[in-house]
Amino acid sequence: MSADLKNKVALVTGGTSGIGKDTAILFAEAGAKVVISGRREVEGKAVVDEIRKAGGEATFVKTDVSKAADVQAMVLKTIEKYGRLDTAFNNAGVEGNWTPLTDMAEEDWDRVIDTNLKGVWLCLKYEIPQMLKNGGGTIVNMSSVAGLMGTPAAAHYGASKHGVVALTRTAALEHAQKNIRVNAVCPAVIETPMGERLFGAPEVRPHAIGMHPIGRFGTPREISEAVLWLASEKSSFMTGHYIVLDGGFLAGPAAIPQ
Repeated sequence: MSADLKNKVALVTGGTSGIGKDTAILFAEAGAKVVISGRREVEGKAVVDEIRKAGGEATFVKTDVSKAADVQAMVLKTIEKYGRLDTAFNNAGVEGNWTPLTDMAEEDWDRVIDTNLKGVWLCLKYEIPQMLKNGGGTIVNMSSVAGLMGTPAAAHYGASKHGVVALTRTAALEHAQKNIRVNAVCPAVIETPMGERLFGAPEVRPHAIGMHPIGRFGTPREISEAVLWLASEKSSFMTGHYIVLDGGFLAGPAAIPQ
């Protein structure tokens, strides 16, 4: 077992499936006590059970990160349960309905922005004061390659993920001298339920894979390992930045077959 987070308390939002679930499991394997939050209670408790059966410590808190009262309660319940908060992975997000921006419904825009962007801001707002009480901590935010480029038919998603990068940098600058480091990860398409919803159709998947020069989608563990590194002291000189995990997506078109 890695000792990267031994005796630490870690919070993972959107921890009921995909990258969030895998990161919660990895955090527990690294020695952390893990608080898993999400809107789906059955799935969240299943992740907790999986961690406990493997000898780890975890608890679930039902949370909608778009609601300030929920986020505040999530953080307070973490403190009530474990006495402190050392690291957080602000991962909760939704993709929304992808459509040209002129056809996009206002309610769909609001849902994506409220969850992906406002939700990260609310998490930072309530996590950071608790970390300051401990003398510091680490935070990793979930952005995306969509936060570093334009994405047709996904103006809301792209805007939210660009915003996460800005929030990450701002929070890092404001707290760099207070022993709190804030970074982000920017994945391309990952084999998750969200990835399947967006790119899993037989007529879509081959084209989407073809946009990744490495020739495949990523796996949740390939992202969670990076999150663990950012959350640990192994990345102690890194703050206000992001790691791109994209199989070459942003480097350009896939290589021409020889």
